[in-house]
Amino acid sequence: MDKFVGKRLDGRYEIQEILGVGGMSVVYKARDNVEDRIVAIKILKDEFTTNEEFIRRFKNESKAIAMLSHPNIVKVYDVSFGDLIQYIVMEYIDGITLKEFIERQGSLRWKDAVHFVLQILKGLQHAHDKGIVHRDVKPQNIMVLSDGTIKVTDFGIARFARSEQRTITDKAIGSVHYISPEQARGERTDEKADIYSVGVMLYEMLTGQVPFQAESAVSVAIMQLQRDPKPPTELNGSIPMGLEQITMHAMQKNAERRYQSAAEMLCDLDAFRRDPAKTFEYNYFVDDAPTRYVSENIRSSTPASEVIIPDDADEQADNKEKSNIVPILAGIAVALVAALIVVGVLVVNEFMGSGSNEIDSYKCHNFVSMTQEQVDADSDINKKYDISYEMVIDNAPKGTIIKQSIKAGKTLKGEDNEIVLTVSLGPEGIPIPNLENYTEFAAREMLEDLGLVVKVEQKESGTVDEGYVIGVNKEIGVCVNPGETVILYVSTGKSTVIDDYSNRSIASVKESMKNSGINIKEVQFTLTGEDSYVQKDYIVKQEPKSGSTLKKGDTLTLYVSNGKINYTFDITLKNLPEDYESDDVTIKITEEDGTEIHSSDISLKEKKYSYTCELMKQVDDNNAETECVFKVYIIGKSGKKFEYANLTVDVKKNKITDSYVFSGYPKAETEEDNGEE
Repeated sequence: MDKFVGKRLDGRYEIQEILGVGGMSVVYKARDNVEDRIVAIKILKDEFTTNEEFIRRFKNESKAIAMLSHPNIVKVYDVSFGDLIQYIVMEYIDGITLKEFIERQGSLRWKDAVHFVLQILKGLQHAHDKGIVHRDVKPQNIMVLSDGTIKVTDFGIARFARSEQRTITDKAIGSVHYISPEQARGERTDEKADIYSVGVMLYEMLTGQVPFQAESAVSVAIMQLQRDPKPPTELNGSIPMGLEQITMHAMQKNAERRYQSAAEMLCDLDAFRRDPAKTFEYNYFVDDAPTRYVSENIRSSTPASEVIIPDDADEQADNKEKSNIVPILAGIAVALVAALIVVGVLVVNEFMGSGSNEIDSYKCHNFVSMTQEQVDADSDINKKYDISYEMVIDNAPKGTIIKQSIKAGKTLKGEDNEIVLTVSLGPEGIPIPNLENYTEFAAREMLEDLGLVVKVEQKESGTVDEGYVIGVNKEIGVCVNPGETVILYVSTGKSTVIDDYSNRSIASVKESMKNSGINIKEVQFTLTGEDSYVQKDYIVKQEPKSGSTLKKGDTLTLYVSNGKINYTFDITLKNLPEDYESDDVTIKITEEDGTEIHSSDISLKEKKYSYTCELMKQVDDNNAETECVFKVYIIGKSGKKFEYANLTVDVKKNKITDSYVFSGYPKAETEEDNGEE
């Protein structure tokens, strides 16, 4: 039995069971008795509580996630750093990991993969906006809820990108199948490392397998550094080309050739989701930086899920290079001799006029006014030129080439084949991206980078958290001109349209509104003759009325039935015996069993008299019998009394259903006779 299960932390958190065990901590399911909710508690393992480095990392995690508030990031509620125990209290997620989901499903439908990645990127963008890089993005750290919602968890090795220049241990830490090449090399990492990991996860979702697989973790790390993955379409032919391009662009080994932010990748995914036939003009080049080889001679006991590249990896590679220096120099010498022979032959041919370069020369093609589609479809052109494109806004029709980097007609040689073609985006201009649920800062930055002027307006929202974007004043995908003003609608906080809660239990209403941020004020209420009967602990009425809008911090007052009613008897006294027609008599009302409800002296100066009496009657919620019988007595000055009337009242309907007034009066009784003559 675990020593924490069944215990209570700080008199508040009752530990119920173990949810999972990590390298540094154990995660438990617990009940928060103060907030009356289920939570997850991460407790640092005993062996690390005296290790200052691990304590610093554990505190760093709580510091990181405490700054974050996003629908796609697990929430942190509380932290405790005591001498004997250190823990973080987090949102309890009832779901499975994305890794488990992939293992169950195999390759995912591309629409499902896009749905998941969009949420992951939104969560990461929020963290990046706060200066926090996750650095361990993998499907094991992504939770999938039953409704398809994604939650990013475990910022355990996150760091503050804008304040620290090195990693925690100056080594690459993370799951080897998903770490970026710069992490594997132990270099400084930033937001682009998370983008690489997202690309690997997208690859895995689309194909059902990770891009690099090997028997040892180190071998996988070397593949991350040196090899390019198979295109996803080779493993799953149903993947749209545009989605493959997005995936491969996110996985570029050179960080500068990747998406530079989660927002950039989100923009492309949004464009692809609107038009699955869309493709992207990404050119993939071999990394022009020297490859850093990592030795295989690292202990093979390294776990398959994690890898740390030693600091002496470069030194091992250098030793390998030195051992090969002699054969390399010999090869160079042979190559130089061969080159001199070839040069000599060329010089002789040139001198004798037997050779000509005309066969290798050609006039540069005139690309202007062609369309990009025409150029891409012309195999002869693509064989002859190394073409790259730049896109600009222009009055020329969309897709038309308006400029080329080499003048048409210029004589080129075989090696002069690199050319840049400028393509018009059309007069429409810049497409409006989907910025819903972005932070105001991230959305403003994206629009301004696109060359647009941004104006912010605050609005209430029923679904979007405070400080996040509700939308813009333009339709998503519509193109606008540079310099045009776009209004960014930013939420002032979630608002709730109040339902009609009549005849609903107070417990169910409180449960349904526990996350709304609205304060519930409960008022006990006794029903009156104007109210229909409402059983105990159910709502009679509310303020404000249904249809009203409340924001976080506002108060909803609910009037809750205490199971009682106030009933008014209207009694008109008439046709009384002559000996009772004196100035004063007493009127008494009892239940059928004789329990007194009311007694009062009244004056009978007039022949007819009306008297109103309030009745308080408790009705059993499960009692189908709602009719109650009451008796009305008249008592004279001498103490004699007689039964004046019988009344049958339906308590729930608040009305008399039967009444009987005696026309012939029995012999009067005295109170002392107790019913006997």
